[in-house]
This record gives sequence, structure tokens and C-alpha cells, in this order.
Amino acid sequence: MNLKSKLLDDIKTAMKAKDSVTLSSLRFLNAQIKNKEIEARPKELTDEDVLSVVKKAVKQRKESIHQYKEAGREDLVAQEQSELTIIEKYLPEMMPEAEVKKLVLDVVKELNASSMKDMGNVMKAVLAKSGGLADSATVSSLVKAELS
Repeated sequence: MNLKSKLLDDIKTAMKAKDSVTLSSLRFLNAQIKNKEIEARPKELTDEDVLSVVKKAVKQRKESIHQYKEAGREDLVAQEQSELTIIEKYLPEMMPEAEVKKLVLDVVKELNASSMKDMGNVMKAVLAKSGGLADSATVSSLVKAELS
């Protein structure tokens, strides 16, 4: 079962269960996927395209949580956190930090990277080799630590 059909099934389940928080979160995610479909016409969306929409939604929620915490809006933080938890279920399991660190070390040796000027190339190579299963913020911090 592909990611989009799983999302649609979960929307139906949330409707039957009258779970309004889950339903609104999933409907919003489905709307973003439909917008992506419209942009990509006449080409069909792949699971990777749908996954990129999910990752973007997760990133938006995390940024919102950070901003709401700075503003002292705990009510909005709780709402965004619950939506984030629901949406993160559609992400694949991310690589553990130890594996990411090993991958960063391998790429740094492979590219002979020695300074922060090489950070972009190292980041690109690590994210490509991880197949999108490494968190970019984690990769960024590990690459910075290794190159500085």
C-alpha cells in the first residue's frame, strides 16, 4: 500500500472514530499533497514526492513549535505538537545518530574535506548516501563538528 492510500485510509478511520485533531491534521496534509499533484500535472506523484510533502509538513510544525515557545504560547505549542506526532507516523524510520556519524566520517575521508568551505559538498553527499533517512539538522551539526 502506498503512502497516499494509507493516508486516505487513516482519514476515513479518523472520521469514523470522530477524532477531530487527527482528522484535521490528515486533511491538511492531504490538501498539501493535492497541491503538489496539481503542480506536477500531468505526471503522477511517486511515494518519494508524497514523502517530501510529509517531510516539509513536519519541518513546518517543528519551526512553528519553536516560534510559539519563544512567544510563550503554550496552548499553540501543544496543538502543533499533537499535529506533529500524527504527521510523523508517515515518515520512515530515521537513521540512528551513530550511523549518521559514521557516514559523515566516511564522506569526509572520501572527499578529503578539511574546512568549513567543504561543508556543502559533504552535506550533499551524506544526504544522498543516506537515501533521505538522515535528519538534515543532525547531519549539519555532525558535519560542522567534524570540519571545525
